[in-house]
Amino acid sequence: MAQLTIADLHADAARLGMRLAAGPGDDRAVERVDLIPITRLDTAASGTLVIVSDEQQPAPYRMDVALRQASARGLAGLVFAVDLALPETALALAGRGAVPVFAAPGVKPADLAKSIDRVLSGGASEAMMRGADAIARASEAASGADSTLDQILAAGSAALGTELALVDDPAVAWSAADAVCVGEVPIGRLVAHTPDAATAVALPVIASLLSRVAQRQSRDRYAPTQSRADLLVELVLAESPRVEGFVGQAARLGLPLQLSHAVAWLSPARPADPLARAPRSVQATLELFALQLVEARTEMWHVAFLQDDMLIVSTEDHGAGDHQRRVREVATRIQQQAQNLAGPGWTYTLGLGTPQLGAMGLRQSAAEARVAAESAIAAGRLGGVELTDVTGLRRVLLSVYASPISRDLLQDILRPLDSLGAERALTAVRTLLSYLAHNGSLAQAGRELVLHSNGVGYRMRRIRELLDIDLDDPDVRFAVELACRVRLLGSS
Repeated sequence: MAQLTIADLHADAARLGMRLAAGPGDDRAVERVDLIPITRLDTAASGTLVIVSDEQQPAPYRMDVALRQASARGLAGLVFAVDLALPETALALAGRGAVPVFAAPGVKPADLAKSIDRVLSGGASEAMMRGADAIARASEAASGADSTLDQILAAGSAALGTELALVDDPAVAWSAADAVCVGEVPIGRLVAHTPDAATAVALPVIASLLSRVAQRQSRDRYAPTQSRADLLVELVLAESPRVEGFVGQAARLGLPLQLSHAVAWLSPARPADPLARAPRSVQATLELFALQLVEARTEMWHVAFLQDDMLIVSTEDHGAGDHQRRVREVATRIQQQAQNLAGPGWTYTLGLGTPQLGAMGLRQSAAEARVAAESAIAAGRLGGVELTDVTGLRRVLLSVYASPISRDLLQDILRPLDSLGAERALTAVRTLLSYLAHNGSLAQAGRELVLHSNGVGYRMRRIRELLDIDLDDPDVRFAVELACRVRLLGSS
């Protein structure tokens, strides 16, 4: 500290155990500190902050004399290690003579003199002392079951003599010393208005205390939502006969499955490396962003993750107007945030399902949204917003696609074609579907595929060899055509 002033002592009074009892808390300089009996003030030099060594409050007349002496000699101020109760004359003399008077009840005069001398010297020991005191006070503020971030900041600010604040900083790393995080998700950075050696000591510990309280607040606020997220994942992945078993559990968690649900499905992709997993940090940060985004909205919202994909579910009364529009409004903001978090090498494609009623309707809407996103990615339309055409046969196929067992059974029929490689297998499925859709006509299939009938025949011979099934059996043909349509639904 370059020059200690009475104003500095006033700002640091709480840590030192002092309070300003009378006179101005101005910016006059404190040149030195000395421990002197009240009867020897005539020996103190100008600019001295006198710690009065008497351990009892002086008589009123003695206090009046001391104040007149302090004013005449230009002392920086007087500090009494007792709980002062000043008479009116003393208050008037302190104000008129511009003599700061501090009370430090319960503090030993010698200890107080040492503490102020450290502050006056501004050395490493003083910084460590202020930093340690700030840590102790902030820890006490954080120890309560209902402690808040503001309480911790206020305690640390009072002890350090400078304002501490939590500021937004999206670029701060969770491992930074001044980062305040929920888990590994940074929510801001702790800064001091006037940084010095003491704040350098205290800020990392206070930031850790803030992170701990923020984690608890997040857990208390969002724990029911996160429990519902686990249930949503189970519901979407479960087989149809098990769906009704979720109703009671959902009701206990506050998820009214009997209402209408609209689902958005957000899928990441990295064009340069299609097999890459999304950055681990994105998911937790995105979840917190989404929960905070929907917290003040009137609709009921849920978010969940299936590996890297994110489900965003909005639940409302049946028949609520503009239900899908509101889902799109929220989901596109989450999509934009995901893109910002992941960086330019990644894309996030958003699929939107239609509002559907009940538990089965939630699964249907999720299937629509998932197929919309996956189909867009497969077709190279990455990073956009996709709606699913859910009319006619496509709605039936979506119902089949939504069932993992049904989907796997149909995929098993075509699995031998995967030995051809992804691209050739897809060509084989399209050829097979066209052949079946045209009742085995090589010529008509060729016209649709823009391929000579001999070419279609060659492909079909190879397909028959790999599948080893009887395509002349009507039931087999139906199952194979359904399998082809479901396979193409997720990859066209």
